[in-house]
Amino acid sequence: MIRIFRHDIANPDHFTVTLELVPGREAVGRGVDTVMGIARDAFRDGRVSAVSITDNPGGNPALSPDVLGYNIFEIGMDVIVHFTCRDSNRVGMESRALQLAMMGMKNILALNGDYAGRGFGGQGAPVFDIDSVQLQMLLSLLGERINASGDPEGFFAGCAVSPFKSTEGECFAQYAKLCRKVAAGAGFVITQLGYDARKFMELLRMEKVMGLGLPTLGSVYVLTPKVAEIINAGNVPGAVVTDELLKRVKIEWSDRGAGRRASIERAARLIAVLRGLGYSGIHIGGIHRRFDTAGLILDRFEQIQGRWKDFVADFDFPQPGGFYAFAPQTEDEDQVPLFGKKPPRVGLVERLRYFMLRRAHNTFFNPDHPLAPLYRKMFKPVDRMPAAGGLMMKVIEDIPKRAILGCRRCGDCAIQHVGFLCPESKCAKHIRNGACGGSRNGRCEVFPERPCVWDRAYKRMAHAKTTREMIQGCVPPRMWELNETSSWLNFHMQRDHQGPTNEVARRCGVAGCKL
Repeated sequence: MIRIFRHDIANPDHFTVTLELVPGREAVGRGVDTVMGIARDAFRDGRVSAVSITDNPGGNPALSPDVLGYNIFEIGMDVIVHFTCRDSNRVGMESRALQLAMMGMKNILALNGDYAGRGFGGQGAPVFDIDSVQLQMLLSLLGERINASGDPEGFFAGCAVSPFKSTEGECFAQYAKLCRKVAAGAGFVITQLGYDARKFMELLRMEKVMGLGLPTLGSVYVLTPKVAEIINAGNVPGAVVTDELLKRVKIEWSDRGAGRRASIERAARLIAVLRGLGYSGIHIGGIHRRFDTAGLILDRFEQIQGRWKDFVADFDFPQPGGFYAFAPQTEDEDQVPLFGKKPPRVGLVERLRYFMLRRAHNTFFNPDHPLAPLYRKMFKPVDRMPAAGGLMMKVIEDIPKRAILGCRRCGDCAIQHVGFLCPESKCAKHIRNGACGGSRNGRCEVFPERPCVWDRAYKRMAHAKTTREMIQGCVPPRMWELNETSSWLNFHMQRDHQGPTNEVARRCGVAGCKL
């Protein structure tokens, strides 16, 4: 029986199962045959609605999910293609999306993607021209064009969220960005991997608070000691295996057969808990050789699903000192999240910089300020004199911005969206719409010696009680045509992403949700 993923997940009475496949680096051979074999067996089993195919996981080269997905699609199994922002600019991404639409593969998991790994001759250049929120908007707009051309089905794009974060700022940034992803057009959610039932429940409660109501799949993985060690070391961005869980897995696998049985039982119990909590389905990973393991997990789940409350205690692996959005053991579903209840500690310099930059921005770079027309008149003559005006702006704009912000002269400033921190110089992925899933304990995924810029932004804004700004609308992509020009002139001449003629800016302006 052919299943259609978007129909299954839209049915509230259907518990949806998806299965993640990971292509290797070969175009033919045993690895490809194995992945295709798993897909065929999943189709014959009949309980899997779709297989998802990763896009260069870990940033390392692998067989394209597009071509592999098309081969799987042809056998009758529905496919979800992972689509990352790491390896192509927006032109290449739009072209790829059109190709996928023509191939009939319109289920997309839109992701920022892991940082660039090693390919031919060394590390690849990370692109990150747009972020996952902007990718959702791109797919939504393309979907409208597809509909207008006579095809009733546009893209069905989903997003990822990582509720397993340890700091308050990271947690808030994940939920705030989820707001923007949904506002930008996301149709479903898949969680990252974790083993904390309280965090799984927190995500559903936060979705209710935010008024999202989106079908959500919880991630389940066949955990082996090797994989547990990799995740525990922080080498799978966004996923969490605590020291205690790692120790338990190693003990279980002291006997290989017992370890395999324990991993199947843990996965089945987690599925039962997720269904009991109210998840729309599950996303199974870690099936690399045969579908049989996934089949055994689903068989066992069907035997024990009615006892899910007995298994909640099996998934009590909190991170030491980790933040939770709700107090423990509360039955009040309308409880207000705890964000900002205890103002974070923010250094004096951080507070002063935020206050001064915010005051200056609201005075000189606010299109609704009473003096905005006057500023525009003042800057027009400067804008008409490229040589003299450019020299003047370098002195009065570039020098202080470089000293205070580490400015890269992008010409399309976005500091106001990131707590008056520069996303070009302070974020390895240049994200303007919220944190990626890879931060760990408040530190950057790519440069762990640095604090995550979005964690810093939250602390600044929580102290000033302005965190609402992190979910108001969404931020358009950087305008590369303005690179190496004056962002002050571009703002006042209405050329930057905030200008009234920017189609994406207008679309972003109406997006938003509650938090």
